[in-house]
Amino acid sequence: MNWKSFILGIGIGAAGGILLSDKLKDASFVSAEKVLKDVKLSFKKEGRVDGSWIAMKPEDYQKHSLSTKVYKGGVSRRSAGRLEQYEFLADAYTGTVIDVYPLSQ
Repeated sequence: MNWKSFILGIGIGAAGGILLSDKLKDASFVSAEKVLKDVKLSFKKEGRVDGSWIAMKPEDYQKHSLSTKVYKGGVSRRSAGRLEQYEFLADAYTGTVIDVYPLSQ
């Protein structure tokens, strides 16, 4: 076996491993679109949703000893002719909603 081929193989393998690890790290997050779709479905059980948004990039979140990455988003709807707006935080790894709170008008 040729040493040049051996070293080239190690280099290609290392580069491939680095690229694959970056892809797997990103793939461990639930997609922001899926999280928003699930939240909207929950809100639609109580009425029509007028608008919604979600930040596509997960943010760091810490509350007491809990530290994770979260998606931040919002939903607006009309109830009794009044506009209601809510923001939510959802765990980026599982898609589970951590908190929902109304925005004051």
